This record gives sequence, structure tokens and C-alpha cells, in this order.
Amino acid sequence: MGLLDNLKAKLGPAKDKVGDLAQQHGGKIGQGLDKAARTVDEKTKGKYSDKIDSGTRKAKEAVDKLGNKDGGTPGATPPPPPPAS
Repeated sequence: MGLLDNLKAKLGPAKDKVGDLAQQHGGKIGQGLDKAARTVDEKTKGKYSDKIDSGTRKAKEAVDKLGNKDGGTPGATPPPPPPAS
């Protein structure tokens, strides 16, 4: 087993735990990201608003992805089952 395989094996349970936390507290995490973005935007006097908005959006998407158990697109309906033969 290689180094990366060992690392993946050890991080597997942590990834599940992070996913569970993201699913349970996604709203609070999003609110915290918004608050941090507002604070940074105020401190920089709006100079980096577009970059802050982009980073906040990407961070929220990452939280949504972590919190999504089936690994699909957040909010998407699952595909229908295959037809019976």
C-alpha cells in the first residue's frame, strides 16, 4: 500500500464526520461565511468585493458538496431507477 492509500484510509472516517457536520450545520456555516465576507468587505472598503463574493460562493458550494451524502448536485433529484427487465 502506498503513502496516498494509507492517507486516504486514515482520512476516510474524518471525511464522513465532516460531511455529517456540514449536513447538520450547513445553514450556520453559510451564515458565518456571509458574516466574515461582510467584515472583510467593510475592512477593505469594497475594494475586493467581487473576489470576496466569488470566494464566499465557492466556500458555500464546497459546504453543500460535503453535506450532500449521495455525492450528486445539491438540490437535484436523484436519477430514476433503471427499468425492470
